[in-house]
Amino acid sequence: MPKRPPPHGFQRYVALGDSQTEGLWDGTDATGVAGFADRLAAHLDALHPGLRYANLAVRGRRIRNVLDEQLPAALAMAPDLITTCIGMNDVTRPGRTFDRALADLDLLHDRLAESGATVVTTTFPDLARILPVGRLIAGRVVEINGVIRAAAARHDFRLVDLYGAPSMSDPQTWSDDRVHGSPAGHALFEAAAAEALDLPDSSHDWATMRPNVVMPGLNSRMYSQALWAQNLLMPWVWRNLRGLSSANGRGPKRPELGYVGSVGDVAERSEAE
Repeated sequence: MPKRPPPHGFQRYVALGDSQTEGLWDGTDATGVAGFADRLAAHLDALHPGLRYANLAVRGRRIRNVLDEQLPAALAMAPDLITTCIGMNDVTRPGRTFDRALADLDLLHDRLAESGATVVTTTFPDLARILPVGRLIAGRVVEINGVIRAAAARHDFRLVDLYGAPSMSDPQTWSDDRVHGSPAGHALFEAAAAEALDLPDSSHDWATMRPNVVMPGLNSRMYSQALWAQNLLMPWVWRNLRGLSSANGRGPKRPELGYVGSVGDVAERSEAE
């Protein structure tokens, strides 16, 4: 069985991933984005003050980017807690690179296991239930989720299983593009991670659908799909024609360990202190 959190709490938490972990749609670039990882850091620090936290996630990143860029930086910080949520940009990318991405994901899992840290990973939700175009990638989502579940079982990772959770079908969970979490969605993701870590005030309530939810009709779902095409697909095509990515010019928002204040607020003290 996976080990329980240390009684004194975690000391060094590093988050790896892409836009979901960076916190896109939970705030703005002008005011700052939070996301589930910031929320989890604040939760952990409230239980055991003194946590140091870094978030190396960058929007647009793929599995290989995490292996080559984020993982070495994370390991250098000697974390005792790591969260990883990566792979959706590989799932949605056309072409024949998906099998290689899955092999890279297994390599990433193996290296995370060697770190000695407690690792929290997550499956991806069934996008076909919330976005018509999700049917086109449904097979890939099932496939990558299988790799993630197998690694969690093999390495005793803490697993957040979003795929079958009823709450993931709730329109309130998602931003207008139905791909990134809304602020309410990021709060659910954090609650799911808290349960995976067996935190004392956690439960499985995050997975429950709200009562009397009105599911979006065809027009609403088609609007969300249009937003997906406008905000994700067309910019992706344009960037790739120019040899760019959504991460060009961006670095991680919290590249070094810092003490946690509140959600979206990490003190400017560094690990060196």
